[in-house]
Amino acid sequence: MTDFTMKTDSDGVAIITWDVADKTMNVMSFEGLRELESHIDAALADDSVKGIVITSGKEGSFAGGMDLNLLAKMKQDAGDDPAKGLFEGTMAMHALLRKIERAGMDPKTLKGGKPIASVLPGTAAGIGFELPLATHRIFAANNSKAKIGLPEILVGIFPGAGGTTRMVRKLGAMAASPFLLEGKMVSPDAALKAGIIDDVSDNPMAEARDWVLNAKDGDLVKPWDQKGYKMPGGAPYHPAGFMTFVGANAMVNGKTKGVYPAAKALLSAVYEGALVPFDTALKIEARWFTSVLMNPSSSNMIRSLFLNKEALEKGAVRPRDVPDQRVRKLGVLGAGMMGAGIALVSVQAGIEVVLIDQSQEAAERGKAYSESYFNKGIARKKSTPERKAAALDLITATTDLEELKGCDLIIEAVFEDPKVKAEMTQKVEAVIPQDCIFASNTSTLPITELAKASARAEQFIGIHFFSPVEKMLLVEIIKGKETGDRAVAKALDYVRQIRKTPIVVNDARFFYANRCIIPYINEGVRMITEGVAPALIDHAAELMGFPVGPVQLTDETSIDLGAKIARATKAAMGDAYPESAADDLIFWMEEQGRLGRKAKAGFFDYDEKGKRQGYWPGLAEKYPLAETQPELREVQDRLMFVQVLEAVRALEEGVLMDIREGDVGAILGWGFAPWSGGPLSWLDMLGAPYAADRCEELSTTYGPRFACPNLLRDMAEKNQSFYGRFAPENAAA
Repeated sequence: MTDFTMKTDSDGVAIITWDVADKTMNVMSFEGLRELESHIDAALADDSVKGIVITSGKEGSFAGGMDLNLLAKMKQDAGDDPAKGLFEGTMAMHALLRKIERAGMDPKTLKGGKPIASVLPGTAAGIGFELPLATHRIFAANNSKAKIGLPEILVGIFPGAGGTTRMVRKLGAMAASPFLLEGKMVSPDAALKAGIIDDVSDNPMAEARDWVLNAKDGDLVKPWDQKGYKMPGGAPYHPAGFMTFVGANAMVNGKTKGVYPAAKALLSAVYEGALVPFDTALKIEARWFTSVLMNPSSSNMIRSLFLNKEALEKGAVRPRDVPDQRVRKLGVLGAGMMGAGIALVSVQAGIEVVLIDQSQEAAERGKAYSESYFNKGIARKKSTPERKAAALDLITATTDLEELKGCDLIIEAVFEDPKVKAEMTQKVEAVIPQDCIFASNTSTLPITELAKASARAEQFIGIHFFSPVEKMLLVEIIKGKETGDRAVAKALDYVRQIRKTPIVVNDARFFYANRCIIPYINEGVRMITEGVAPALIDHAAELMGFPVGPVQLTDETSIDLGAKIARATKAAMGDAYPESAADDLIFWMEEQGRLGRKAKAGFFDYDEKGKRQGYWPGLAEKYPLAETQPELREVQDRLMFVQVLEAVRALEEGVLMDIREGDVGAILGWGFAPWSGGPLSWLDMLGAPYAADRCEELSTTYGPRFACPNLLRDMAEKNQSFYGRFAPENAAA
């Protein structure tokens, strides 16, 4: 099998086609790089070849980037000096792309080179765009579904095959920043407008061939290789450039809070590279890229946000012996915010939906949610009236349960009350087909208990969405004690259809996500009762990479919801329920009518538009600030450990069945410090011995909720890591 093939036409144009077997989209491998270099060398040495076009054999795409598994292999293969191996491997990529860029031209006169163009049939990402950037002209197909850019920063690295240096020299630091620091991916038309490609065409291959046959020496020389080149926007020592880098530094630290190493490394590579000639800048880029790859944060992010996430989406935990269970017709019970959101993401995937509510008005209101969503998309030119009409045609908004007769999956999203859910389960099961899977979207109620109302417990499962459904990437699938494999497969295949990431957990109160989120919120609220400044609590969390702190999160999710969960949990657990000062504060806030953002009064004051105005002064009157505030690290450790210990207990108790789901679920479900790779990856960064000792310190000071789980203690004694002991290939250890 070969990744690259070359054919030279009678007119002297060598077409190099990238087509990786058994892949829907091309990814770069080391063998592929060697093949590409061999073809480039052959074409440059062949006098009959007038020019080269590099394209893809995949319909609708050019390439999806580097096979990130190979970065880990490159590190491992380097033995005792992994940094050296990574640096040399990166420089080898630079050398190949520089060879393409110079194309055999005389180094002094910059003449005599062979024109090399790239043709992008569709999406080009990562090294799949860094390679075209090294060619002399980029032609993209007029493909509205295509996305072009450098998304590496989103998985904890940055463009390290010359993409960083070339983009900055092409656009200037300011214009390049959305592509480099935000991982922005754009359509071909937008890429052309931004200046990162050269042509958009209905027949890009024909235009590329024509250009190659007519290109002059001057057409091949990149601006940065020309005498007198000046960086757009100014270099760092230029007044305009100096201000750009001052602003960029502030922006990066403001957005990343200093916890994402890739962003800082990228900015360093850009700044230092802008002060030196191009080839030296490539070496600087490679050094910073190596530094990032050596950082455990980046390794963890790649593993969780790319490798593990992709594995889960491809069915890593799906029952193997169950045939395809894709959903044809979905019934959604309850047209409130959750039900309406579930209906929306389902029709976006082309699934027919029956949306049920008690009144026709409520059902229509749920359908109108989709209409409003598409209207906003049309206004932003992200959708079309035709897509909107097609989607709305798939939704039947009704009160009639008889409409559910043809459904193969039901998702119940009614009021969070066991009696209400039980009544609805029985009514619906009297109508739906015998083989229809029934799922509950409950966020807290045990699935095994809810399944008692069903006559088909093996077909009863939990499918827990996060709000807002259309934005949140995670779906938590919960197996009850009697849930069968077909129900699990059905849930997983449905989640794949709607293009979200699933995790599968065993049934337990609060499942996995809420089991970790609730202690995080409670710890923050508890600290307020101890006199810790709310701003310190929230900012401590944000400085660890959380999207919002626990106090603000409580306002966003609503204080009365927290009170309701506390009461329900206490009723279910009885004397075993741990009394908490956090509950006292939540109940008091509820009595004050301060229910959070929705009431425009909570831990924060709000203006008439719902914009936060600062923490509510009445909080400090009830719980005066302590004269001595705790150290930042102490607050951060409390907020982190109270979550990660629940993740460990979930693994210990068998609620989590796959370590990958614990990390991916945490990042996608509630934004757990993405830079860490997830709670279990974070503990691996700390090391089990240190983590166990820190648990003892925290439990001595703050109580048994920080007690070290037996599993973590055992791992500490054996000096084990979670991924060493529980990685899929070692799961039986």
